[in-house]
Amino acid sequence: MFLSVFDIFKVGVGPSSSHTMGPMVAGARFLDLLRRSPFHPKGLRASLHGSLAFTGVGHATDRATILGLAGFEPATYDSSKAEATLAAIRAEKTIHPPGLPALAFDPERDLVFDYGPSLPGHANGMILKATDAQGDVILQETYYSIGGGFVVTEAEQAEAGGAKAKARADVPYPFESAEEMLAMAKASGLTVAQMKRANELKFRSAAELDRGMARIWEVMNACIGRGMVTDGILPGGLKVRRRAKGIHEALMAERGLNMTAPHTINDWMSLYAMAVNEENAAGGQVVTAPTNGAAGVVPAVIRYWLDHVPGASQARVGEFLLTASAIGGLCKHNASISGAECGCQAEVGSAAAMAAAGLCAVLGGTPEQVENAAEIALEHHLGMTCDPVKGLVQVPCIERNGLGAIKAVSAASLALRGDGQHLVSLDVCIETMRQTGHDMHEKYKETSLGGLAVNVPNC
Repeated sequence: MFLSVFDIFKVGVGPSSSHTMGPMVAGARFLDLLRRSPFHPKGLRASLHGSLAFTGVGHATDRATILGLAGFEPATYDSSKAEATLAAIRAEKTIHPPGLPALAFDPERDLVFDYGPSLPGHANGMILKATDAQGDVILQETYYSIGGGFVVTEAEQAEAGGAKAKARADVPYPFESAEEMLAMAKASGLTVAQMKRANELKFRSAAELDRGMARIWEVMNACIGRGMVTDGILPGGLKVRRRAKGIHEALMAERGLNMTAPHTINDWMSLYAMAVNEENAAGGQVVTAPTNGAAGVVPAVIRYWLDHVPGASQARVGEFLLTASAIGGLCKHNASISGAECGCQAEVGSAAAMAAAGLCAVLGGTPEQVENAAEIALEHHLGMTCDPVKGLVQVPCIERNGLGAIKAVSAASLALRGDGQHLVSLDVCIETMRQTGHDMHEKYKETSLGGLAVNVPNC
């Protein structure tokens, strides 16, 4: 079950981890498969299914798929090169993947949006094919983008059989549930972050771990910074205006005024989160936390803590991230972090639980209080649907991250007021999220066929 902090927090590109990053990763994996195969391909084809089809254009899934097949990957994405590559592919109807011959690919003909039933393994499915000179398929692979930039093949999905993978035995603290996490913390006398750190050190040095986490926060914080100084209209056709810059300027102008209301602190939290998600909506560089659609919650709460809470120290950001990633791993392992699978409760809900746990930890919370904070935050997102207007990660997604951050801070504060004892456990809450997602109608799970997506004009 071990999921690294670098699995939960991945540097990537907007607007979606499952619909943009995942298909790009799948394309890169298919190229690797082609390079190892004995075949001599002449062309490529791709088909998008389920949620990838229904909201693919709004999430830039078509662009991401083509770029993945051209050799682009999220962690090293260069927007200028990407635009030039896309223009060349459309003009030449040919892709030039690294390490392979030029391959015929006409985006209008060879990339198909299949609006029929979803593929059996997951709501986010895609099929990539290589063809010979006659156009016959010589190699084919099915991929599922299961949320947070994670991608599995059909065989890998079938091998799991829908069952949860057993926790890895080669880490010191292989907890698969919050109950096990608390029991191990009690037996060891360690915090959640300390146990998570010990697990990470099985695979990398302390210096590598600390550098990697510093890089995660650097990218998160830079994203907040760009969002707070950039204005204009977001792409996609809804003509949504960026608001973070104006909110930031207004808040700065109010600083030091005696008449400022106490609840203005909520505006700061929303500002940080919205700055990130406006950048994400514009296709900028973000960090999955645990997804792109929910990328603003965790960095917003970290920035709130650093800028507004006495005694906060950037030296402890790693502790925050380790604690948050432990909770994110439990959500993914025991339920889902995919909006197409369980609705937005799995994205912003999981992110709020992660942020609440991280904040509680750096404010001195016990492992029991950390678990309580995560549970409170997740519980009050249960049932939240994923209904993006026009399939864009803009409405209601951007503001929803702001409210998720506010809930996370409130949850951490409530947990710290208690002793960690509470009626509903985090494990029960995660299982309830899984069941609710299973029962949720398909139209409310990132298809843009229900909710706000059909009741708000798309122009």
